[in-house]
Amino acid sequence: MIRTQVSLDPELYERARALARQQGISFAELCRRSLAIALARVPGNQPWMAYVGVVEGRPDDSCTVDEVLYGRESP
Repeated sequence: MIRTQVSLDPELYERARALARQQGISFAELCRRSLAIALARVPGNQPWMAYVGVVEGRPDDSCTVDEVLYGRESP
């Protein structure tokens, strides 16, 4: 791993530390995960991610795709 240094305002730092404690991970791990999520959202890394959230629907639509598409449980 590469060590790096960042400057954070005190409020952001404290909130991040609290979240890391709540999740049972280190502050460094929280930073790594957060950066990975941010980079995954950059268009071009995963083109299909640009469409996430564009289509409206019910939260369980992915589990009931046949019902959503065909109006019945199976095609």
